[in-house]
Amino acid sequence: MKLSSANINIMVKACRKASKVLIRDFGEIENLQVSSKGPGDFVSSADKRTEKIIIDELLKAYPEYGILSEEAGKINEKNKSNRWIIDPIDGTSNFLNGIPQFAISIGYEEENKIKCGLIYDPIKNELFFAETGNGAYLNNSRIRVSKKKKIKDSLIGTGGPRSGSKRKNEIFSEFIEISKNIDIPIRKFGSASLDLANVACGRFDGFWQRELNYWDIAAGIIIVKEAGGFVDFLDNEDNESKKRNLVATNSLIHKELVDLVKKNIEIN
Repeated sequence: MKLSSANINIMVKACRKASKVLIRDFGEIENLQVSSKGPGDFVSSADKRTEKIIIDELLKAYPEYGILSEEAGKINEKNKSNRWIIDPIDGTSNFLNGIPQFAISIGYEEENKIKCGLIYDPIKNELFFAETGNGAYLNNSRIRVSKKKKIKDSLIGTGGPRSGSKRKNEIFSEFIEISKNIDIPIRKFGSASLDLANVACGRFDGFWQRELNYWDIAAGIIIVKEAGGFVDFLDNEDNESKKRNLVATNSLIHKELVDLVKKNIEIN
């Protein structure tokens, strides 16, 4: 495996250690304690265990670095220059229902810019990672986005809306309208990080989703870009960590997909 830096090595170590617990928990789903975070959004004891292992490993290496994690929130908030962005289980609903489509996602940013990222699918043992200027990789192999040129021939992924979303009807309408422009049925797998990884390695030609959280996509952004893809946010927001509406593609169909998404919902 080509590892480009100390940060990548640390992320891999934390991820591998946490994934052992995650795989064990996946085999014992019926025994997990589950609580509600909000409408249709759940957190399991597996989320908390996985997150703790990752955070402990990262803080052991760099105790002064900041952390933004889905369950634990913010740690070392005063450090604005170096920060880890963690989603211990992206695809929690899949996980809790025994669907093997979920991932650990870890991004690292410096001065509010994502510098490297890692997405690990523990079931398929697929480790996606990238670092600025060094390309994107899946396990031992360099990956690149697809070469499809027309959106009607493309395989597109999406996600959402979240339960409780105030824009649920709009988002479903958008899905229907965009589907009319694409010959291949749109995929909806329930894990934004893996959807972005699929764009990066050419399985998907594009992906869009609204109402995302930063930990869902931080790692995926750099992996898609380093694989040769384009990522755009459709928010009126300067701070990338607060942007929630994303389009990612192989670059060749980018304008078509962005235009379709923009046409269907007015952005707040």
